[in-house]
Amino acid sequence: MTPATSLVFTTLLSHGPLTRAEVGRRTQLSAAAVTKAVRPLMELGYLVEGMDNEARAAVGRPATLVRVDGGRALFIGVKVTGDEVIAVLTDLCCRIRVSRHVRLTGREPEAVLPLLTALVQELLTEADGLGVQVRGLGIAISGDVDRADGVVRYSPFLEWRDVPLAGIARTATGLPVTVDNDVRALTVAEHWFGAGVGLSDFALVTVGAGIGCGLVVHGQVVSGAHGVAGEIGHLSLDPLGPLCHCGNRGCVEAIAADPAILRAVRAATGRQVSDAAEALALAHGEEPGVKEVYTRAGEAIGKAIGFLVNILGPERVVISGEGLAAYDLFAEGIRDAFAEAAFGTAAQCDVVTRPLPFEEWARGAAATAIQSFMGSGMGEGGAMTTQSRGPHDPISSRQGFVRPLSPGS
Repeated sequence: MTPATSLVFTTLLSHGPLTRAEVGRRTQLSAAAVTKAVRPLMELGYLVEGMDNEARAAVGRPATLVRVDGGRALFIGVKVTGDEVIAVLTDLCCRIRVSRHVRLTGREPEAVLPLLTALVQELLTEADGLGVQVRGLGIAISGDVDRADGVVRYSPFLEWRDVPLAGIARTATGLPVTVDNDVRALTVAEHWFGAGVGLSDFALVTVGAGIGCGLVVHGQVVSGAHGVAGEIGHLSLDPLGPLCHCGNRGCVEAIAADPAILRAVRAATGRQVSDAAEALALAHGEEPGVKEVYTRAGEAIGKAIGFLVNILGPERVVISGEGLAAYDLFAEGIRDAFAEAAFGTAAQCDVVTRPLPFEEWARGAAATAIQSFMGSGMGEGGAMTTQSRGPHDPISSRQGFVRPLSPGS
């Protein structure tokens, strides 16, 4: 399909339903170009028309809206953590229809892949009941992932190296498979359906088991020439600081990720703290030295975000991840360090927090499958490529809670 067709589709996916005139305004395409782009997608059934009753009442005549038919195709998204596999079945608009979880019995590929395949088969059975074809499978995994080749080069939490995951999953399921870094996959979903809708430049920073970052630059989710763009977790802030698993010292991840916080809390208290929840309880219980651990972690995150906005100048930085459970302990450190590190007007960047459960990360994997499906031409000859969004729109309530990072928040 043509770039114009792709642009119209992604605009309707993120902002629809819209009138053709509004599609033209957002895409800066002529009325004739919009009509030409819409026609093949309507013939394939991916776009449908509907009436806007409010518009009819306002202008006295019907306004014809065009929207994506979410039920036209289904997709499966899978997120693999160090402890479990989460799988979701979504429609073409990336709305979750069904979700499944299974605990891991081991982290090696031989233990994970059979469980992953079984979950996918369960969701394929669910899709059969809906009478709609599953068009793709997306898998999201932390670490260095080569999406083009479908290979997990290195996942530190799973301890995987050079696993040809896309090929294995394709053989096991019979589906087209997209494998991507989990933060980058979540960024795709946030760009199309979440806190990044309407923004041409934004960043997603995740805190928790690791420190991740997804980048959208000029409307494109970017991975860089070597697939590791946005690795702010491995900015070295202190050459004499704690050793990071990457081999450097004083990385943001070695200070602010959950394992680093646990080590620091154990050192401060002399206790064998077992997990992040226990460390958090000690901090809230005023255990001496524990709050300072979280303050240092917040400062490291805030400084890294400051460096990020100085370099890229995004409109918004979204902070998410399971580590947000400690937000009240992080917030002041993040805020102060960001204000100190951000240069000039970069400090005006909108920094917000957005809690997202792991189902949303699996949804991100499904979003990458939708993206690949679009790139394949959606069952028709020709390629479609991801295009930039239209002008900024306020985030609607369906996108979930977004909290500004400001004093008293």
